[in-house]
Amino acid sequence: MNTPKDIVSAAAIVINEHNELLFIRGPQRGWEMPGGQVEEGESLSEAVIRETKEESGVEIEIVRFCGIFQNVSRSICNTLFLEKPVGGQLMATSESLESRFSR
Repeated sequence: MNTPKDIVSAAAIVINEHNELLFIRGPQRGWEMPGGQVEEGESLSEAVIRETKEESGVEIEIVRFCGIFQNVSRSICNTLFLEKPVGGQLMATSESLESRFSR
């Protein structure tokens, strides 16, 4: 398999019923929104749902697509989705040290 020239990522803005945002604390970058690289054959929406669950334990439903932006210096195309939690349980996972909803 060839290494892709450009990376496509999908990130989540997850807002709960208390208008709090979901954050995960990663081992390298600290607190951030859940998200990550889109895998081969995966849609953007499938990727953001999977990444949010893997990093926080929270199951989400996409509300809307918010936009796309590019990090030219690192050849990354980032996509952003607004989402609401619909299940799961907040937890640390193999991909995050901690997850929480916060204002």
